Amino acid sequence: MKYFNIGKPLLLALTICATLSSFAAAPVRPPGPGASFNGLTQSVTVKKDQFQQPKMFSVAAWVRLNGHDEPQVFINRGERGHLFTLYLYEGRVRMLVEYAEGRYAYAFAPRPGLETWTHYLGTYDGETIQLYVNGELAGTAKAKGAIPTRNDPLIIGARAPTENVLIGRMEDVRIYSAALSADDARQLFTGGNPFSNSLVLRLTGQELEKQIVESEFLGGETMQAVARGTLPTTDGFRGIWYANQRSSDEYVYKYSGGLGTYPQQHHPIAIHVPEVQKTFFTYGGTRKDRNRLLHMVSVYDHQTGKVARPRILLDKQTTDAHDNPTISIDGEGYIWIFSNAHGTGRPAYIHRSDKPYSIDSFHLKLTTNFSYSQPWHLKEHGFVFLHTRYASGRMLHVWRSEDGDKWNEPTGLASIAQGHYQISWPYRSRLGTAFNYHPKGKGLNHRTNLYYTQSEDGGKTWTTVDGQPLKDLPLTEVNNPALIAEYESKDLVIYMKDLTYTEEGHPVILYMTTGGWQSGPENDPRIFTTARWTGKKWDIHEVTRGDNNYDFASLYIEADGLWRLIGSTEPGPQRYNTGGEIAMWTSRDQGRSWSLLHKLTQDSEYNHTYPRRPLNAHPGFYAFWADGHGREQSSSRFYFATREGSVFRLPETITGDAQWIEPERIR
Repeated sequence: MKYFNIGKPLLLALTICATLSSFAAAPVRPPGPGASFNGLTQSVTVKKDQFQQPKMFSVAAWVRLNGHDEPQVFINRGERGHLFTLYLYEGRVRMLVEYAEGRYAYAFAPRPGLETWTHYLGTYDGETIQLYVNGELAGTAKAKGAIPTRNDPLIIGARAPTENVLIGRMEDVRIYSAALSADDARQLFTGGNPFSNSLVLRLTGQELEKQIVESEFLGGETMQAVARGTLPTTDGFRGIWYANQRSSDEYVYKYSGGLGTYPQQHHPIAIHVPEVQKTFFTYGGTRKDRNRLLHMVSVYDHQTGKVARPRILLDKQTTDAHDNPTISIDGEGYIWIFSNAHGTGRPAYIHRSDKPYSIDSFHLKLTTNFSYSQPWHLKEHGFVFLHTRYASGRMLHVWRSEDGDKWNEPTGLASIAQGHYQISWPYRSRLGTAFNYHPKGKGLNHRTNLYYTQSEDGGKTWTTVDGQPLKDLPLTEVNNPALIAEYESKDLVIYMKDLTYTEEGHPVILYMTTGGWQSGPENDPRIFTTARWTGKKWDIHEVTRGDNNYDFASLYIEADGLWRLIGSTEPGPQRYNTGGEIAMWTSRDQGRSWSLLHKLTQDSEYNHTYPRRPLNAHPGFYAFWADGHGREQSSSRFYFATREGSVFRLPETITGDAQWIEPERIR
């Protein structure tokens, strides 16, 4: 056997390599124990003036998960699907970047194990998103562009307070104004401080712990009841009174009154379920002694002719009727309530009933943010949730979920100029939506043009009415294939009212044209108008006229071909204010001519507002609305009408302990 003398230099080199190898194999840990987040109420918000968003950047953090509930957000800036987010979703960690207005991409990596510290670094250089795990590149995505400039705060440990909160610990959170390299990633993982001159924010676990804010979890007496699983009842049906944009004339407000069933962009607020012969409904209510918005739930039993004592789901702690709720019912009969926010200043919530077809108890499913919710549950597709998100305007989005537990990332549908208002309605497995748009530079009171698009596959893809695919979503151009009527050049303002379908599946849109946004006769005529798709073209006709831009009507197309309209079309006691007297109109020639069939209310004390059409409307509960004084705060009561024209008032005060009450017939 021969022995070789490898020499001292080589031996020294091998010894160094072995030492380095041993060092690299040793577990790397964060510099501290980290700050704890409870998965429910805790987060850190970095004030806007502390953090200026760079065009190219990197975000890094050590994360130790105690649970795999999804989604969980590590670091976020902006609304869902906007700016950037490092988070856990669908079994993976994602680095999402909005690389152009309303468009995003993400790189992803495997989900970390529980109770294990893992280091994440996400980078963006204007071309590519890269996601590193423990110093090694794990995923990339192309995203050529630049992040839009917005002033949203940076949130650590959640997407927003009480929303998608981390379950576990975080340590050493860093933001860089540069896209770190692969070498930087390895150095950062092993405790180095690369590119220190581009470090714009660093928070140790100890600093995070000091800044964690404990959000009040839906606070208040009613939310404690929700947590216990039983909703409290109240002693009457009372609606929220709300006013918007005060004026200096006799009409006092742009719009105002009893707005418990406002606005038309909230659909549906009532659903008839033939299997149990009941109509479930939700509305914006109040207590007897205070005009503050409560989200209420009740149900009308068509077999007994009685209505359930209303239950309080949520104290929204605002007077803003834009926060009014909507309702959906899934294929198993569970009732879902979508509690809106008006913009980003307050959270929105999603609750689900604990039992099918029961309003007794609900539990919170999600705290998030959305406005103008239109949650449709389609048998073939699950939830297709149309809504608005406030990002450089009022932008239309689609959010999908098969079961209401896991939701995809919201995708943009329309993002033209300053945004849109939309109305939508299902027809069998199809979902259609009609909308206007806010031109730039004219303010949000100006809205014009009429657009329509539809989806046959649960909101995954969208087409024009004649089936032409809309491939480049969200829509961003004023003139696009979804445009069906141009009003901008005519200097007309368009207010969306309703959308329904003929027996053949042709959409019919109800809207109002007017000369401007202010109340009063100067903007007459205010024309209720229908646009019907014939199969070849849009056929547009006048229905009748109103005296306020927020006068509202619901459109029904019945099995025998009769068109029926129920609306606040007649002058009320507060002329030129929102609402009026409720009337029923009919047409037998597909909207070309109309006849006044019934005046459902007359000689009223207050204006009646927003008569709403339930989904699958039953003839015995065909329209649902509220009343209220048009110029000063007042009480507000609720009514419903039958298809034949009978009108019932829900009891404003309920005496005794009865859980089911007979409404008062007034016509």
